[in-house]
Amino acid sequence: MSSSAGSLPGDPPGGRRALAVWGVGVSVYFVAVIFRTSLGVAGLDAADRFHVGASALSTFSILQLLVYAGMQIPVGLLVDRLGTKKVLTLGILLFTAGQIGFALAPSYGMALASRALLGCGDAMTFISVLRLGSRWFPARRGPLIAQTAGLVGMAGNLISTLLLARLLHGVGWTAAFAGSSVAGLVVLVLTLLFLRDHPEGHEPEPFPHHGAAYVRRQIAASWREPGTRLGLWVHFTTQFPAMVFLLLWGLPFLVQAQGLSRGTAGELLTLVVLSNMAVGLVYGQIVARHHAARLPLALGTVLATAAVWASTLLYPGEHAPMWLLIVLCAVLGACGPASMLGFDFARPANPPERQGTASGITNMGGFVASMTTLLAVGVLLDLTGDDYRVAFSAVFVLQALGLSQILRLRGRAARRERERLVASRVETVHVPA
Repeated sequence: MSSSAGSLPGDPPGGRRALAVWGVGVSVYFVAVIFRTSLGVAGLDAADRFHVGASALSTFSILQLLVYAGMQIPVGLLVDRLGTKKVLTLGILLFTAGQIGFALAPSYGMALASRALLGCGDAMTFISVLRLGSRWFPARRGPLIAQTAGLVGMAGNLISTLLLARLLHGVGWTAAFAGSSVAGLVVLVLTLLFLRDHPEGHEPEPFPHHGAAYVRRQIAASWREPGTRLGLWVHFTTQFPAMVFLLLWGLPFLVQAQGLSRGTAGELLTLVVLSNMAVGLVYGQIVARHHAARLPLALGTVLATAAVWASTLLYPGEHAPMWLLIVLCAVLGACGPASMLGFDFARPANPPERQGTASGITNMGGFVASMTTLLAVGVLLDLTGDDYRVAFSAVFVLQALGLSQILRLRGRAARRERERLVASRVETVHVPA
């Protein structure tokens, strides 16, 4: 059977069955993002509930992201070894337990432990969903599938921004967080009943496991690929400005530094999410049709984000005008889709048996950057007496670091990708009809 443009011999067929199974997997990621971002609308409430300042408040998100980032390579190895269903099931159990624990935590320490548990479970979702997509859909659909997964994740962010915020101020802390954990039980049942790792007839070839030696080989082989490292730095540089804004510091910045009401600030956070969803659809379609657009889109997003942040922070008045805050939130919405482009560099650089590991390495980038920025903003706010202009300047330092690495690696990654493409075409020519 001849393959379509962009397809490889043995590609899975896709279709309705693939959509149904992948839909179950992506629903798990949807719930994980709701739980992950729930603190973004509860930051001021958490500070009052646990009697903590800015640095201690940022520790919630930092610890959660530290666990998430630290789990990425182990999770990638687990997905490559055990398959999607087992890893997603464990992830659901962990992030649901973390959300329940956060609802019931009587102290700051218990709440921290709960967020760490949530971060551990959350870490198991996105890489599993990427792996599920690569097992059920043709390779040419990879960019669109990744962007769609990111879009669904942002829909989860939208739910936490709108619904959970209302629940929090309507029924209170414990009822809101404990009630939301029911969603974890729902996706657990769906996963156990309907999720399958791969379609019939497309079982992956077994790869022998040799303990620590296998792990070292998987990581080393993935890291040697310039495309993996470029993917990590693209993810690092693009994702964190919006992540920091949505996960914790956006609401306090808009309320305390810009003088907005919580309702208006919530609407602006919603704009970030809606912009993310719209841009994700556009980026996915562009990259699916024009693979060379990956790097220009990523670099353009970074430069636009830096420009609009600088304009907001350096605005001469006491508060930035509403139109500028709207532009800021709309541009921040492009950060998530741009970070998905990192996987489009790592995916073609690695064979199927290393996809989970390579995705884990790539996914570490943005979360390490987010964790670093969350800490820097919290510390700088405490040191400067809540001067958000100084605190948010940390964004530019990490963007400069990431840009330097992207520019350093782009040539090597492009050459290596061309070599792989030529080799795959030669191999396809020699496949028996």
